[in-house]
Amino acid sequence: MDDPLARQRQMVEKHPSNELARFSLGKALYDRGEYAAAREQFVLAVERRADWMVVQILIGKCDLALGRRAEAVVAFERGLALAVEQHHEGPQTELEELLADLRA
Repeated sequence: MDDPLARQRQMVEKHPSNELARFSLGKALYDRGEYAAAREQFVLAVERRADWMVVQILIGKCDLALGRRAEAVVAFERGLALAVEQHHEGPQTELEELLADLRA
């Protein structure tokens, strides 16, 4: 049976500096609820591509799942700035709502 997580790990082993491979592994881990491990991969991906809004949002969602509200706020604020800069209205609205809830 084909294991998507194993396949993603192999891609990262072959291409450790590839941010897309890191994102894919992070997303597979996130989907399994392995938020700390997913966050590590997302951070490595966004270090290589700082304007990657979706990854920034996922970092915040990992932080929330890990009970790290202050870190989630920082990640969501970065994601919001990118959403505004890149004219992504859907994510902008989502992030504004998340931040309002976290600050309430």
